[in-house]
Amino acid sequence: MDHEKGLCVIQQRFNEKTKSTTWSAIDPWLNDKIYLHAGFKEYFDHHAKKKDVNGCYPTVTVRQIMWALRMKPLKKERWETVFDRSLI
Repeated sequence: MDHEKGLCVIQQRFNEKTKSTTWSAIDPWLNDKIYLHAGFKEYFDHHAKKKDVNGCYPTVTVRQIMWALRMKPLKKERWETVFDRSLI
């Protein structure tokens, strides 16, 4: 694997108190399910890139990668922002 390339996988969170959403790292229980999936290396090799001028890797949502790996995705919440077909 090319160690200069990376891919950021994020998950949206809802703050009930402020009624706002934020993006953060995926739930720990999803790590092995996604990163050890038989199709993950191929997905990574196709989508991973070097950091851009801002120091960021390409970013996908946890639901996007689950769909791409043909995994049952997390239930979509009504408050979630949807980026179904493109890298963020």
